[in-house]
Amino acid sequence: MTSEQLFDFDKNFNKLIIGTDEAGRGPAAGGVFASAVCFEKVTPSLIKDLEILNDSKKLSSKKRESIYDVIKNNTLNKIVCIEVEEIEKINILNASLKAMKLACESLIKSSENLVLVDGNKLIRDFQYPQKFVIKGDSKSASIAAASILAKVSRDRYMERLHEEFPMYNWDKNAGYLTREHLEAIDKYGLCKYHRPSFLRKHFEKQLSLL
Repeated sequence: MTSEQLFDFDKNFNKLIIGTDEAGRGPAAGGVFASAVCFEKVTPSLIKDLEILNDSKKLSSKKRESIYDVIKNNTLNKIVCIEVEEIEKINILNASLKAMKLACESLIKSSENLVLVDGNKLIRDFQYPQKFVIKGDSKSASIAAASILAKVSRDRYMERLHEEFPMYNWDKNAGYLTREHLEAIDKYGLCKYHRPSFLRKHFEKQLSLL
């Protein structure tokens, strides 16, 4: 879809849309991020500036970075991170939904807002109008923009954590369990930024080989 089509998708609801998406549910290290984005005013020049707007997973890191500031400077937005300790307490799904809830609640001004949630789950214990949109980051401008803010913010965060623990190469794998990452875990063990619950199967497999 073109960026114009993404904005038309939101416009068709006849509401002031807040889109929300998360980044970092799958990795075994680092927090999970969520962003909420509301385009209060959409102009032809903004649509043009965001002509590459799309699901963050479909854009290169360089392209995501190129429109990050455009989104930040032309929207109401909020980025929230739920850290590893809480992920381990409440599980990753609940942590993701909590991050989206906090991000959206900070932007809502009235009942005129409608929250569009990427995926097939609604935000829990949320008192405002909401609708989930499957593959919403490829359909809605607001969700696509939220996906980019969340993804870029998390990648930058993982690069900072990499400086503290360079042996895991988080600047390259972003905490996902690549072969290289698993080999580093076997060699150096876990650090405070790992999610132990995500590594149970790996350690069970290692024990079975002994």
